[in-house]
Amino acid sequence: MKRLVVLTGAGISAESGIRTFRDSGGLWESYRVEDVASPEGWATNPTLVLNFYAKRRAELLTASPNDGHKGLVRLEEFFKVDIITQNIDNLHEKAGSTHVLHLHGELNKVCSSCNPSYIITLPEEAPYIKLGDKCPLGCQLRPFVVWFGESVPAIEQAIDITQQADIFAIVGTSMNVYPAAGLIHYLSSGTPIYLIDPQPVETSKNQEIHFIQQPASLGIPILEDLLKSR
Repeated sequence: MKRLVVLTGAGISAESGIRTFRDSGGLWESYRVEDVASPEGWATNPTLVLNFYAKRRAELLTASPNDGHKGLVRLEEFFKVDIITQNIDNLHEKAGSTHVLHLHGELNKVCSSCNPSYIITLPEEAPYIKLGDKCPLGCQLRPFVVWFGESVPAIEQAIDITQQADIFAIVGTSMNVYPAAGLIHYLSSGTPIYLIDPQPVETSKNQEIHFIQQPASLGIPILEDLLKSR
């Protein structure tokens, strides 16, 4: 069974009502990135940061996977599918995908601010943490999210997965956020690449890319047909 590796971004979740950060009407129009997604913002106003992510979790509780997420699950019947996602939501898992690597963390988890390996999954009935909620070492719990200026611990695993791809698909990402955008350079020569996005996307990969100019919910069924006919 061939290995299909899929890199997903905010575009696939936007169709489920999850607001993106950069698009018109996105979260960065309401919040400064430095205030809610950086170590400096956390040090300056942790309550603001905790409230910001509590709102994101509340949005996620009412969101459902769309046809894009579901299409990737269907592809597991024909391929070994690995999803590398830049998204911090759990919509891939809700849809039923079995191999999902979150590059930038997970919204429904928190970790210790002094020991990132101490991770807790928040129950749906109590999805919030507040200032004063601490780990056993006495350190404040923080969102399990990679902020701007922090390293991406999962990138080495993502590189390893990418290097094993027989087919590579990119869905709903501008390919402007690194190190995720650089994964394309770890593909073996000749690996077929498919890119699904309603907007033109520029990549730095000097290789033919099969572009499907559609949102994920429409583009992934097209990808299904193309891959099944290969």
